[in-house]
Amino acid sequence: MAEDFSLDPAFVATSHEVADLPLCEVRLQDDARYPWLVLIPRQLGLREIEELDVGHRIQLMEEIVLAGTAVRAIGATLGLTVDKLNVGALGNVTAQLHIHVIGRRRDDPAWPGPVWGHSPAAPYSTGALAAPIEAARKALKG
Repeated sequence: MAEDFSLDPAFVATSHEVADLPLCEVRLQDDARYPWLVLIPRQLGLREIEELDVGHRIQLMEEIVLAGTAVRAIGATLGLTVDKLNVGALGNVTAQLHIHVIGRRRDDPAWPGPVWGHSPAAPYSTGALAAPIEAARKALKG
């Protein structure tokens, strides 16, 4: 991993640190309406998945699958059953390569459309952060 790697400030402002996997930093998106993790590969200057070498692309897919398990664990902790996992690497607003893994449910505010641009985020209260972060950490340990 690049020693000079740093997160885009947008991630620091909109998410909370959860864990480091072999390739990615894992962060909890600060929107309590959705069980939602963001994976950010810790390599300098990445914008697209195709910029990863083959081994890291394979590692990324494994980490996405693991993050899906963690998103379901977050949902269970919050009492939000996950009906469908959404996985996306958009980067239209924040160019640094990152992958969203979002737990969706038929009664969530944006269903069945995308969560982006639907409505303002509902940030976690300070006291509500510990449980989903701990559930994610436990699930990410496999």
